[in-house]
Amino acid sequence: MNHTRQPNGGPAPKDNRSGSRFSTIAQWASRQCGRASTFIVACAAIVIWAITGPIFAYSDTWQLIINTGTTIVTFLMVFLIQNTQNRDMSALHLKLDELIRVNEGARNKLLDLEDMTESELEHLKGTFSRLAGNSAGADRVAGAVADLDRAEDDIDSAKQRITTP
Repeated sequence: MNHTRQPNGGPAPKDNRSGSRFSTIAQWASRQCGRASTFIVACAAIVIWAITGPIFAYSDTWQLIINTGTTIVTFLMVFLIQNTQNRDMSALHLKLDELIRVNEGARNKLLDLEDMTESELEHLKGTFSRLAGNSAGADRVAGAVADLDRAEDDIDSAKQRITTP
């Protein structure tokens, strides 16, 4: 049995070809499905199916063909769309995280917002809405800053709940 080793003597990382293969296929399929020509082909298939209706006397088998075909395509598209969404959201999060990290005035505690509960996110959203609103009064700004500081504490406690087994 041939074991590859890294230059430092440790074992080589596991090969994840099946995941990589799926990702490559999903990316290719996603690009193809988003093209106008794919939409036209799908429309043409439906028109051909409709035209053949009188030939097959609108039989149950004739109807079953379109129902089965559309069900299979819909089922597979759910997974394809989810894969694309996951990849796009991960890339977007990484880009935003990088922007937050390089901005000296940014609050780094906001990097892990996706791990917060829905109620914690709503509370934080309200805090930012108040900050973004009319900041005419110093009391209002001070209250919003205090709310934001409490939200930071909420973020810290949410992180502790997530990371503590």
